[in-house]
Amino acid sequence: MKVIFIKDVRGQGKRGEVKEVSDGYGQNFLIKKGLAKEATAASLSELKGQKQAKEKLEAEVKAESEKLKEIIEQENFEVVIKAKAGEDGRLFGSIPSKQIAQALKKQHDIKIDKRKMDLPQPIRSLGYTKVTIKLHTQVTAVLNVHVVAE
Repeated sequence: MKVIFIKDVRGQGKRGEVKEVSDGYGQNFLIKKGLAKEATAASLSELKGQKQAKEKLEAEVKAESEKLKEIIEQENFEVVIKAKAGEDGRLFGSIPSKQIAQALKKQHDIKIDKRKMDLPQPIRSLGYTKVTIKLHTQVTAVLNVHVVAE
């Protein structure tokens, strides 16, 4: 019996997969518990339509990420953050990714989650720092952060 999995079933299949299972297991367990449904022509075409819609949505999200990357990586695009610093150029405190995300939203009206910024250590000195941002699984951008003394 062929079934389409509605939910992930450990050891059998993931959501959206079409697999051949024994008749008893399919009827008495998978279908009865709502974990799968029988793979008829109608349900297979419905699954195909859902996959196409999901791929289209993912393509749109990736295209938006590409546009945002182009904006962020423009030559004169930077985020300026003012901070108190000593005479040797070291900051009193540090600048974490949360503060960079807030400054980006305030200065350029671009909202990016702080967890998407790859900043292993907070910024602790004046000057320019390049911060990589994961906009999508396949798209990363480099943001210039300029820290100036107050």
